[in-house]
Amino acid sequence: MKTTPIDENPVGSQFRMTMRKYPATVTVVTASDGARDHGMTVTAVSSVSMDPPSLLVCLNNRTLLHAMLLDQPHFAVNVLAANHPEVSEAFSGKVPPEERFASDKWQRDEAGMMVLMAAHSNVVCVRKAAIPYATHTIFIGEVVKARVDEQTRPLLYLDATYHVSQPAADRDLSQIGKAQFDLYF
Repeated sequence: MKTTPIDENPVGSQFRMTMRKYPATVTVVTASDGARDHGMTVTAVSSVSMDPPSLLVCLNNRTLLHAMLLDQPHFAVNVLAANHPEVSEAFSGKVPPEERFASDKWQRDEAGMMVLMAAHSNVVCVRKAAIPYATHTIFIGEVVKARVDEQTRPLLYLDATYHVSQPAADRDLSQIGKAQFDLYF
């Protein structure tokens, strides 16, 4: 006899499916405690304000990066360029933490954070708030330095796949089926 599992949390399941269809910019958030550097792939990053310039990063409470951001005042958000899926994978756990910064593409900035110079952009912040919520903490950082490469496009993550943005004006939208159109708009 085949049984169908009962969904204990149908709203949670629907939300998970919804968020899979929600495109997100892929970043690597880095921190240093003076003795070690650490970084993690994060898609829960967003701007907060232009006055003062600030952004937020949401991290699971059980991660080393979470502990470091609670203890250290600075962190960096490296927005990966379209040609960096391997960097995202490395910082998602496929490479041991002590080997993640082995490439010479990583440099230490004045605040002591590791920044990926080939990234689409880098934003170095000083932590101004840490707001716990459920399993995560929302870290708000005031921007102390920002750089963007106008020649690259950011790496995006949608439905467990890497993507690259393209202006809608560059696409022939009449050729996109309704299901595909819903994914873009």
